[in-house]
Amino acid sequence: MNELWNTLAARANVVLDASQHERLSRYLDLLFEANATMNLTRITDRAAAEVQHIGDSLTLLPYLPAGPIVLADVGSGGGVPGIPLAIARPDAQVLLIESTKKKAAFLERAATELALSNVRVTGERAEDIGQSGRRQTFDVAVARAVATLDWLAEWCLPLVKSGGKVLAMKGKRAAEELPLATKAIRMLGGGEPVTHAVQLPGAENYVIIEIPIVGKSDKRYPRPATEANGKPIH
Repeated sequence: MNELWNTLAARANVVLDASQHERLSRYLDLLFEANATMNLTRITDRAAAEVQHIGDSLTLLPYLPAGPIVLADVGSGGGVPGIPLAIARPDAQVLLIESTKKKAAFLERAATELALSNVRVTGERAEDIGQSGRRQTFDVAVARAVATLDWLAEWCLPLVKSGGKVLAMKGKRAAEELPLATKAIRMLGGGEPVTHAVQLPGAENYVIIEIPIVGKSDKRYPRPATEANGKPIH
């Protein structure tokens, strides 16, 4: 078993059994296999991936609500953090949102191969989901390495119900991005963001920005990509 994964899970009072360790490891196998033919990850070293993909995902566990939850992974890409979270928290129903068809197809294969009955994949854009019947139906929305925080606010906050939260995994530019996202966060029902330092080997600049949902989001948002035209809410 991977002791780092156990340590990270334990921070959230989660105990990973042998089957979960096996699935997490097999997920990395699938990711590397697929990465040979498509761009899913720049990390090609196994030991680094165990920390920077699996370990990084597990740092979210202490900020997830206890009990059954519905979680959206926005811009899931190769499945991080959504797939590791689905493995570690089988009581979470996880929707992987990935509009690139090849990546979405990989996520479907990985969920099937790993027998993750609590995972669903959609090739829709987050903007479209935010204007559908699934608006404000998620307990948590997470995003990693997707976009700046002003864009993430527009894409993620409308997905989450009041009392839920958005968890944005960010790097050293988080402090610069927060002021630019203030207007969008307020318009979309978000409360005061809280920045949590990530305790992970080699991740000195990593943070998790937690945005609580305290009100309803402006129904005009999220905008379709054609309407937004590359201009975030400022």
